[in-house]
Amino acid sequence: MRDVLIVQNAASGGPRRLGEWLTDDGLELEVVRAFEGAAVPEELGERALVVLGGGYLPSEDGRAPWLAATRTLVREALDEGRPYLGVCLGGQMLAEVAGGLVKGDAGEPENGSTAITLRPEAAGDALFHGLPEVVTAIEHHKDAVVELPPDAVWLAETEACPYQAFRVGAAAWGVQFHPEVWPERILEWDDRGFDLAELHRRALLDEPSATPVWREVARRFSGVSRNS
Repeated sequence: MRDVLIVQNAASGGPRRLGEWLTDDGLELEVVRAFEGAAVPEELGERALVVLGGGYLPSEDGRAPWLAATRTLVREALDEGRPYLGVCLGGQMLAEVAGGLVKGDAGEPENGSTAITLRPEAAGDALFHGLPEVVTAIEHHKDAVVELPPDAVWLAETEACPYQAFRVGAAAWGVQFHPEVWPERILEWDDRGFDLAELHRRALLDEPSATPVWREVARRFSGVSRNS
């Protein structure tokens, strides 16, 4: 059995550099392309779990029938203390499964490289301790967590979308942003009335400082996954 199970929810939403980083750290990955109809396993077992982004709310089973099975795996990860990392939709799913609240079209959409502020609680976190107080990451969302689960640890925020990163229990993290993507991903977006070239330019300027931070977070998640 491989070390990390990754659920991919959209054709454009693959693990990208996050998968490369985890592999470089010595982990073996199984990527389930659920959006293509690949079956989500019934049990997680001893693996860590990563759930990636996609254009759905966490319980939109009518549009994405595999989400129910994915939520079951998230619940198993929480119950068994397995390492979990949820990105965008995956972070929202963690919040919902653990008792928080997610809403569509919530607040102000965030697109492009965005300044994220770490909260004091991050100082004691296994993934986020010692990071710069403000770091950029690429965002592309309009849905958001609007209420954290009970006992969640709030780790990072922006003004437009407060719940940018949080932890549930000892080893389950959700993030609203996309640490897995390079700036070039922006050029693949649909033009929804904003200037993709300008967003790409700004992200390129931020990339040299942002990438080492998210590489370190991936390294720490690899360590948690190996040692669990």
